[in-house]
Amino acid sequence: MLARYQLFYWPGIQGRGEFVRLALEDAGAAYDHVARGSGGIDKMMAMMKGKSGNLGEKRPPFAPPFLKSGRLVIAQVANILFYLGPRLKLSPRDEASRLWLHQLQLTVTDFVKEVHDTHHPIATGLYYDDQKPEAKQYAQSFLKERVPKYLGYFEKVLEKSGGPFVLGRKATYIDLSMFQLIEGLRYAFPTAMRRIERKVPKVVDVRDRVAKRKGIKAYLASDRRIAFNEDGIFRCYPELDE
Repeated sequence: MLARYQLFYWPGIQGRGEFVRLALEDAGAAYDHVARGSGGIDKMMAMMKGKSGNLGEKRPPFAPPFLKSGRLVIAQVANILFYLGPRLKLSPRDEASRLWLHQLQLTVTDFVKEVHDTHHPIATGLYYDDQKPEAKQYAQSFLKERVPKYLGYFEKVLEKSGGPFVLGRKATYIDLSMFQLIEGLRYAFPTAMRRIERKVPKVVDVRDRVAKRKGIKAYLASDRRIAFNEDGIFRCYPELDE
């Protein structure tokens, strides 16, 4: 039987935690989404303040998402997936391939940060309404230059891998992350993505293949999958979508 994990993340958004959830759901791993339960937010905040009463007390995470596995407390999406990959059979065992996947996931981390900045280009402490002109300018550059650059890079990686997945014939956690990127970008920028997707057919094919996987298909049909909304990373503001 797979180990039981505890995932700590905000209960009302997909956010960065979704990249971890997709791996757990795809593998059929038993896990608790702690902050969605009674007193869960308090437990999560206690972990971040170093008041958890275990290893996390001396090594508190900076922010969610973080994962508790036994006595281990692991933070940062790429780091969590690096840990979970071989345990969930979503990464190869050889070191070179694992490091390659980790490198790609760190690139996803960079991409996600830029997605967030389309609606908060000045400061996260300000509301979107306080930085609309700047968000408009940032989003225009993001859609014209950055999205094609990132997705174009992953398209080339897929070409070199021989496909149909990023590492070749077997799906790994980076393919699940590709799925989430395309889903989120389609929600936030539907008009722009119809144009951009034509140039990255292999990336889109990965999205389609992941959507059909047994664990992911069941997850998407369940109430565990939170809908995209305007509190998360991927937000739909029509005025930014060109």
